[in-house]
Amino acid sequence: MTHTSPHTSSHPPSPTLVLTEQLIARRSVTPDDQDCQDLLIERLAPLGFVCETIVSGDVTNLWAVRRGSAGTDGKLLVFAGHTDVVPTGPLDQWHSDPFLPTHRDGKLYGRGAADMKTSIAAFVVAAEEFIALEPDHRHAIGLLITSDEEGPATDGTVKVVQALQQRGERLDYCIVGEPTSVDTLGDMVKNGRRGSLSGKLTVKGVQGHIAYPHLASNPIHLVAPALAELVAERWDDGNEYFPPTTWQMSNIHAGTGATNVIPGEAVIDFNFRFSTANTVESLQARVRAILDKHGFAYDLNWTVGGLPFLTPRGDLSQALGAAIRQETGVETTLSTTGGTSDGRFIAQICPQVIEFGPPNASIHKIDEHIEIAFIEPLKNVYRGVLLQLVR
Repeated sequence: MTHTSPHTSSHPPSPTLVLTEQLIARRSVTPDDQDCQDLLIERLAPLGFVCETIVSGDVTNLWAVRRGSAGTDGKLLVFAGHTDVVPTGPLDQWHSDPFLPTHRDGKLYGRGAADMKTSIAAFVVAAEEFIALEPDHRHAIGLLITSDEEGPATDGTVKVVQALQQRGERLDYCIVGEPTSVDTLGDMVKNGRRGSLSGKLTVKGVQGHIAYPHLASNPIHLVAPALAELVAERWDDGNEYFPPTTWQMSNIHAGTGATNVIPGEAVIDFNFRFSTANTVESLQARVRAILDKHGFAYDLNWTVGGLPFLTPRGDLSQALGAAIRQETGVETTLSTTGGTSDGRFIAQICPQVIEFGPPNASIHKIDEHIEIAFIEPLKNVYRGVLLQLVR
């Protein structure tokens, strides 16, 4: 494992880069924030942000707001993100310590460099620069930061959203700093995400000797035609923003391990990734209708991993697209691909939620990194949105 000097340039590092490196150096594996949020508070409080720490279980959350001159009549733009990172994986496979920010070949290496400590640093510095330019800005700026996005996500953003709902707090715009770009900074932003609905289907049979099938009932045979029908079903056609809903099996378990025993039950795990063209209730009803048609006994348990959300084209997407274009020359693409994010929680109290951050090719991988040349432009895009929507 090599250790390369963090700063090889003769120019002093930018404030965004310095803060990014300070955050990377903290081993904030979910749910341990490792005082990352305290570091943010040290920067935000002198700017006039009212900073509130909300602890739930082992999770630390930060809600920080700086009100504008319009007071409660103004709009509120929130930057949202997470200080927690995924585990490093085998340390001997990293080319440098994952918690020692390291520069090599124009890239900054470290766990969280892309997902998403650079975005958080860019939020803070963008706010600092904007307030210096517009100290009497009309509208409000907020930050919603959690240490439970990469984990169960049960004590993080969802808890802050619940607290804000109880207070009647209104969010108008939210940018989530997830790494959404693909080939270059700004080429893709996420204006929605599909929902996730999982099911565990247990099909009841009768165990018996394989030589006497008339004395048993094989649950694999019973369920196979229904599974074929579920695979072939077209759940919807999607819409302008979403691809069609998909249904996939992830696990099938049956049998005792012996080759001469008909199993007594079969268990199938499956998952929907679904768009706003469907609902949890409609998908559940259609699955049950197909299963019931085949006439076997079963149990079915559901888990809702997240509801879909969608932000149609509007003020936020236009402002973000304009800021990206001005800073990078790139025409961004709106997309709803990928997994779930904390945007699904924020969308419950905010009509316009869009995710935008650095390229995502290295996230969760060995040698996670970000192009150093993207760090200042990322901050500048966030500042550009503030100039359009908050001043």
